[in-house]
Amino acid sequence: MVMMKAAVFVERGRIVLDDKPIPDVGPLDALIRITTTTICGTDIHILKGEYPVARGLTIGHEPVGIIEKLGSAVSGYREGQRVIAGAITPSGHSNACLCGCHSQDGAGTRHGWKPLGGWRFGNSIDGSQAEYLLVPDAMVNLAPVPDDLTDEEVLMCPDIMSTGFAGAERGNIRIGDTVAVFAQGPIGLCATAGAKLKGATTIIAVDAVPERMEMARCMGADHVVDFRSVDPVEEIMRLTDGRGVDVAIEALGTQATFEAALRVLRPGGTLSSLGVYSGDLRIPLGPFAAGLGDHTIVTSLCPGGKERMRRLMAVVASRRVDLKPLVTHRFTLDRIEEAYDLFGHQRDGVLKVAITP
Repeated sequence: MVMMKAAVFVERGRIVLDDKPIPDVGPLDALIRITTTTICGTDIHILKGEYPVARGLTIGHEPVGIIEKLGSAVSGYREGQRVIAGAITPSGHSNACLCGCHSQDGAGTRHGWKPLGGWRFGNSIDGSQAEYLLVPDAMVNLAPVPDDLTDEEVLMCPDIMSTGFAGAERGNIRIGDTVAVFAQGPIGLCATAGAKLKGATTIIAVDAVPERMEMARCMGADHVVDFRSVDPVEEIMRLTDGRGVDVAIEALGTQATFEAALRVLRPGGTLSSLGVYSGDLRIPLGPFAAGLGDHTIVTSLCPGGKERMRRLMAVVASRRVDLKPLVTHRFTLDRIEEAYDLFGHQRDGVLKVAITP
């Protein structure tokens, strides 16, 4: 049995590097040799026991790699080809997929509807923080990487770029809109970049970490509000002359940021929620205008599949956005426990880490 190194969830507070067998390849699968991956905030939730996964599961859902072996029924690809796969790996034939909601693939059951059905890597099957990764439904999910793009240029595509852009897309931003983005972590920064690409002409970013505030300007923010220095709601209303924003994107997942995003909306504005919430949300009566404010509240889960990945890489290749600066630290796979410690404690201005086997 041929073995590989993989970052494995052991128990709450412990993700360790261990040996695991290299997966067998089924007819519709592809085995890719990982060349670069990264750690996501969701992985930290798993580490802390805030999101349950099975013991022994390989963590990670942001793969860049080279096809090592193809399943017998897979066509249109070749071994040795550079590819990425999205964090969301839809089958393409479920009820959710046929309704156009690929992110929720597999979510419907006889016993009711459950979210996150399309997220499998590092959730229900082994993930990408390893030397090798088995990609299911390869013809739906593998996207070839253009030769002129580096691993780090496309590393954000599988998850945070797709998620952040989805916040802007689901918010239905129009040319000339004013947009507020609450929290400038990696996903919030991508939402800021996405808002600019969608045509927003005034983008207000909210955070308090100096490195993230500076990066927000690089991603397209016209104003950066330090919530530790001023009340962000009051400042945004001042910046908009009391009008409010057309779209507010919430990218943290707390009651405070959700409520603030609602409070800065103009009448008929849209709150686009990207945050993952760990408790019940309360909608305050006043900002919600007792339900009569013509507001829209939308949520998003990272879109996946090969067409989504192709489009995101096309944006990168066009040089309309540069997400390489989000990679602030680099580790080899054998130092991944050290990388988790740095990323989990948010030290040294870390945004994203690149992990290379």
